[in-house]
Amino acid sequence: MVYCKFLCKSKIKDQKIKPHINHSTSNILSTPIEYLKGVGPLRGDMLRKELEIFTFGDLLDHFPHRHIDKTKVNKISSINYQTDFVQVAGVLQQFEILGAGRAKRLVAQLKDETGSLELTWFQGISWVQKNLVPGQKYLVFGRTGFFSGRPQMVHPEIEPFVAAKADGKEYLEPVYPATEKLKARGLNGRQLAKLSFQLFSQIKPTDIPENLPEHIIAQQQLINRYEAYCNIHFPVSQEAYERSLKRLKFEELFIAQVRLNLIRLERHKNSRGVVFEKVGELFNNFYNNYLPFELTGAQKRVIREIRTDTGRGHQMNRLLQGDVGSGKTIVALLSMLLAADNGYQSCLMAPTEILAQQHYNGLKALLKEMPVEIALLTGTVKGKERKRILAGLQDDTIHFVVGTHAVIEDVVQFKNLGIVIVDEQHRFGVAQRAKLWEKAAVPPHVLVMTATPIPRTLAMTAYGDLDYSVMDELPPGRQPITTVHRNESARASVMDFVKTEIQKGRQAYFIYPLIEESEKLSYEDLMQGYEQVKSFFPEPRYLISMLHGRQPAEQKETNMQRFVSGDTQIMVSTTVIEVGVNVPNATVMVIESSEKFGLSQLHQLRGRVGRGSEKSFCILLTGAKVSKEGRERINTMCATNDGFKIAEKDLELRGPGDIAGTRQSGALNFKVASIVNDKELLELAKTMAEQIVDEDPTLDMAKNLLLKNYLRSQKGKNAWSRIS
Repeated sequence: MVYCKFLCKSKIKDQKIKPHINHSTSNILSTPIEYLKGVGPLRGDMLRKELEIFTFGDLLDHFPHRHIDKTKVNKISSINYQTDFVQVAGVLQQFEILGAGRAKRLVAQLKDETGSLELTWFQGISWVQKNLVPGQKYLVFGRTGFFSGRPQMVHPEIEPFVAAKADGKEYLEPVYPATEKLKARGLNGRQLAKLSFQLFSQIKPTDIPENLPEHIIAQQQLINRYEAYCNIHFPVSQEAYERSLKRLKFEELFIAQVRLNLIRLERHKNSRGVVFEKVGELFNNFYNNYLPFELTGAQKRVIREIRTDTGRGHQMNRLLQGDVGSGKTIVALLSMLLAADNGYQSCLMAPTEILAQQHYNGLKALLKEMPVEIALLTGTVKGKERKRILAGLQDDTIHFVVGTHAVIEDVVQFKNLGIVIVDEQHRFGVAQRAKLWEKAAVPPHVLVMTATPIPRTLAMTAYGDLDYSVMDELPPGRQPITTVHRNESARASVMDFVKTEIQKGRQAYFIYPLIEESEKLSYEDLMQGYEQVKSFFPEPRYLISMLHGRQPAEQKETNMQRFVSGDTQIMVSTTVIEVGVNVPNATVMVIESSEKFGLSQLHQLRGRVGRGSEKSFCILLTGAKVSKEGRERINTMCATNDGFKIAEKDLELRGPGDIAGTRQSGALNFKVASIVNDKELLELAKTMAEQIVDEDPTLDMAKNLLLKNYLRSQKGKNAWSRIS
């Protein structure tokens, strides 16, 4: 067996490997894992089930999560209170059994010429006594501690000393992630290291050919791919490991960005879309005469982007992310008027009936002086009205329709659908959205809107194939919301403050957490909260609406409408009201047990106030004990109203897999790179990927052939037949 150090030295020759252009998947790396020495059918089956390791290549991509440094043999006298793990060599002295019952332990001394180290075993005592011989020299490795002022090692790794190991190992020893089932079958992190070592004795540099263009490797001073794999598994030093990690992280991010750029390019080039040729009478009339306020710079920029997209003859696929209250609805309306000017109909799809109704009411009020027909289509629209709307959509007398998923039903047909606007896209499945595209001979343009700010790094990876726009300015007249944290002990003063706001004619929300594991518990918490609020705000002086998941749809609608119209001053609710509800007169949001909410959810809830011109407040109530992470979330909320900063913090705290709509995103399945910790590397990879794809869209230049062949070799990862 050959050390990886030797492999890297002897097979690399100063890192100059001839470019291996024939990039078909290497035969040895596609070999089923059971054929690796030391695996066999039984272990092969376990590796497939537990770690999804099917082939030699999968084992190569199963990276260690840490390394143990056994490259030096230290003197016992060098151990001090700062020492963590250490490897020493010495002669084992006589064993001694001390204590009884659970305190029973086997103790021995290991001595070298500089001092002595106590070795202690609490388990496997009989095995140790049988297999270790006092008077012999051993190599010992473990975590050190001090007992009664003397150095000690509990349950050390121990093996007979041989002269060849006098200077330690030639590489850092890897420890791999394993599962409990694998450990039970004798396949722990160390055993997996033996299998990886076996694998490296069988592969050569041409089995791990280069996949990055030479000019990028030189520019970024990256090591070659084979050496990177050697030194991520069996690094000759910590520095070699860091260089390997940088190379493989960059490769992962760069390949993902190239893929996304190619997909976007293909859509821009090959997709068909209706052409909005002109900005006409409807758009200009509304813009000049009926626009309720001056557009922000961000709104103007997004409208220009939409105007460009819809005029090219290719289908627009744009993600519009704007913080709560940034004015996305006006952008949607202007896009719909642009469509109408060019003879096309528009559809705005919202996730809930309340939100659809709200969009409809808002748009209808804005369009009341305009010669366009707008309709609302939800599950509750029945009879004559439903027939009228269906007929109007078919004969183009209805120009705009706002609806829930009712609009995707087969019976709903358009004469000339030109643009589809989807609000809060993560609430709809891909298949649901695709049904709308089928309602026109040429697929309509798509504008996806979300009020959940998405961190830039996440947008670049999870939504990188969409064009995306960001609206990060609030419309004029909106005041920032003041957010404060209060303890349960301050409840009475919080209630007094809410009373003063209600006396000014304002309204307030009280929000209770939804306990996912138990609807019953959530309901009981809410009812208890409702009674508590009633005790502070007695009827008939104060009127209260209540919303929760157990209510029938009609009752929810009635209670919501009573609050919207101002019949009730207080809304007690679970998180049902999180998305989109618009009550400009509501100026106070009290969030009970706020430590139980995620950051982005707290931000979404806070966005229900501050929608008018009055000063608004969000009060985060917590119990006396709050976890460190809970406190961090609450401090973040009190420190900023910026949804994008909050989204970045949320990503940092929770990781990308939990952010709405990205759990299934293949773009996030990175093995070594992290979109939280490797932002700079991601930005660099994105810039370089864009440069390459802009310059050489088919990757046919000689310098890009390695990259093209690698992408082709990745089965099922890329629709190369469509791209090239």
